[in-house]
Amino acid sequence: MGVGPPRELISLADDEGNSVTVSVLGRNPRWAAGLNAEIVVKTPFVSGRIDLALSASELEDWADALDRLDVGVDVAWMEMSRGPSIFIQLNGERGCPEVVVEDESGSMVTVRVPLVPPDNWIAGHRQRLRHVMDHWVPMLSG
Repeated sequence: MGVGPPRELISLADDEGNSVTVSVLGRNPRWAAGLNAEIVVKTPFVSGRIDLALSASELEDWADALDRLDVGVDVAWMEMSRGPSIFIQLNGERGCPEVVVEDESGSMVTVRVPLVPPDNWIAGHRQRLRHVMDHWVPMLSG
């Protein structure tokens, strides 16, 4: 069953047309320990995408973030790295969860996306992460 390598690491969406996704595009040809990825934001008002480089340690940080979210704690993922950051606030400014994508080091743009993910979203994201790590991490070195 040749479905190809797993691409989807993060997929948060609601029935209002708001979504934030992180997709793995493949190995980074210039960084043996990295993966090329992208963050895509779609809303009825604004849409955009930004390139992202991921390492095995950033994937592990996402696993830690999911553990914190599971116990009700807001998270910042990749906040201290160069490039974009993702913040998930479980009780955002509009009374629902919000995903904030911030690109301080590049475009200096921040996008706040209110959305209500399905009840089982954390378990689904753990499964996505496991598939991505099982496939991609053994290929990374350095």
